[in-house]
Amino acid sequence: MTGDAARVVRIERSFDAPAENVFDAWTSPEVMRRWYHAGPDWETPEVEVDLRVGGRVRIVMRKPDGTEVALSGEYMEIDRPHRLTMTCTFSDDPSNEEQLIELSFSEADGSTTVVLINSRIPTDERRDAQQNGWGLCLDNLARTLSA
Repeated sequence: MTGDAARVVRIERSFDAPAENVFDAWTSPEVMRRWYHAGPDWETPEVEVDLRVGGRVRIVMRKPDGTEVALSGEYMEIDRPHRLTMTCTFSDDPSNEEQLIELSFSEADGSTTVVLINSRIPTDERRDAQQNGWGLCLDNLARTLSA
């Protein structure tokens, strides 16, 4: 793949939890503070969620050195507990281009599979950073859901 088609992150991960719980972990500020950051030693001091189509989301992640990275966006689709779509921009992305995050949740036998598709990524370097960051976030989510 080349160009924009190659700048998509797609991750599929299963969690030992019902779809409602996994969906809520993506939309509850209290729960998001516990897992929504790109490393086990990071923090998420701020989460604002206006969970409605057209509502805003803002998440501030703090690295161990105190540097903060913010994600802000708008909810485009909410179909609890099956689908969640939002736009987002990242404060550490010099292009300041709006990306798209699409999440689908499917449950079978008490386990939920999440498919995350992050598209509209502006550069190959940014795609690689997003791939790594989402993997770490989902590791944190797995730990949170199993606690």
